[in-house]
Amino acid sequence: MAGDDSGSRHTRYVSAIAKARTLPSNPPEIPEGILELISSNVTLQEAPFLPHLARVRVEWLEGDADRFGNTCFEMPPHEVEIRKRQRMPPGPVTVSLHPILVEDEQLFAHTLVHELLHAAGLTEHDERHAELVNQIAPSPKLSESPLLQYIRDQALNQQEVKDWTCGHCGLIWNRTTVKAPSRCPKCARPFK
Repeated sequence: MAGDDSGSRHTRYVSAIAKARTLPSNPPEIPEGILELISSNVTLQEAPFLPHLARVRVEWLEGDADRFGNTCFEMPPHEVEIRKRQRMPPGPVTVSLHPILVEDEQLFAHTLVHELLHAAGLTEHDERHAELVNQIAPSPKLSESPLLQYIRDQALNQQEVKDWTCGHCGLIWNRTTVKAPSRCPKCARPFK
């Protein structure tokens, strides 16, 4: 690969998302207390659409969508930014969630809060946005979420490298992470 400085290992993007078996008949509901938690942790200065959050429409994405959630302002991005600066209402806003999230309550809440913060005006994926999401509705650990484990397994099955080999001690172990390990589990030397 031209310009690849990683030696023999190639970085390859994979797409892995669980497909929903069925589309729920009712739209997703915002759990009680979520809007209050957001309001108590976010200032009107950083989230100018906060007073309009209760009017956000929440719906399901298609069962084979490639993301857990999406926030859609029904106007161009530059108009959203103007309305944020001038403290005007955001107009119609729709938050769409993947129907597979009905199987994981904690991941549902995490994704919903992530999207509701966007709808409140925190439109960037910056450190503050991530901090708020983790404070209000932390993501489940991989070990606690069968859904995340399933998606990780899908991603691993698409990888060309099926196991890791330590360049120092020669230990070979099965790949269980998408990201390369930082150290060998046997000799603890930096993985190469």
